[in-house]
Amino acid sequence: MSDFAIQTQGLCKRFGDVTAVDGLDLTVRRGEIFGLVGPDGAGKTTTLRLLAGILRPTAGRAEVAGFDVVAAPEEVKARIGYLSQRFSLYGDLTVWENIAFTAELYRVPRREWEPRAEELLRASRMGPFKRRLADHLSGGMQQKLALTCALIHTPEVLLLDEPTTGVDPVSRREFWTILYGLPAQGVTVVISTPYLDEAERCMRLIFLQQGRSLACDTPAGLKGRLGGEVLALAARPGRAARDVLRARPEVQQVTLLGDVLHVVVENAARDAPGLIQALREAGLETAEPQAIPPGLEDVFVKLAGETVTQDKLGIPPELEPRAYPSNPG
Repeated sequence: MSDFAIQTQGLCKRFGDVTAVDGLDLTVRRGEIFGLVGPDGAGKTTTLRLLAGILRPTAGRAEVAGFDVVAAPEEVKARIGYLSQRFSLYGDLTVWENIAFTAELYRVPRREWEPRAEELLRASRMGPFKRRLADHLSGGMQQKLALTCALIHTPEVLLLDEPTTGVDPVSRREFWTILYGLPAQGVTVVISTPYLDEAERCMRLIFLQQGRSLACDTPAGLKGRLGGEVLALAARPGRAARDVLRARPEVQQVTLLGDVLHVVVENAARDAPGLIQALREAGLETAEPQAIPPGLEDVFVKLAGETVTQDKLGIPPELEPRAYPSNPG
């Protein structure tokens, strides 16, 4: 058996003149939680649909759970769980009826799926809602139901397409609690997300932009590529402060995240006083900067080669720029 749950070589998908996935080489190890990270339009959803056998590649090849997605799509589909962005189960069925129907599709014997369903519902705190119609669930509860259905046949590979977008913070934590337990059950997880706090939770991740890979590594390995130190600096107005700092020779890059500027310099202690002086001479309000560890948002900006706003980075509104939790608790 190969050590890899997923392998792609030169994977491409074009829609007319638009190239959604452009020569993607990817390897995902068995038992990993692997992240596809990037803004809207980066190619995350198309990549997952190619891996699930929903779309046929324009060029290149992909192998999932040991089977080629073009030559053996049904073998692939039998070994994966797939959770799309939109809730796609039956709103006029109850939670339990949706689970039973999905288990029947995968031909899982009742003696196997019932205890697994109870376990999954207990882990997601959905047990009291077994008799509730799916249409009457909140968005977060619908996603937890969809995850339960995707796991009911114990897939080798679980493909999740931005599963927590629009989900409340408590449901997000519960969702990740379930995901953390899957590698021990032999399930490989591939999750796409625009949220960099979720990317921090992955064992490895790939940054995508316009269908291409910018970099692939562990979160710590990616942060090590920044090549500078980061200052967090609150200044008003933020855009004017960003423009002042961008013109300074000691500044390598500036990112505006909400009302906080992340400023990358060679030496934070040495360079901070000059930055404060420049802002005050420009008539801008500013607080004393703080040296902080590099974040994935800083690395992405460097790799993408552009100034990225909070919206473009996909930072959830309930999180402050540096308040990223390292675990769901």
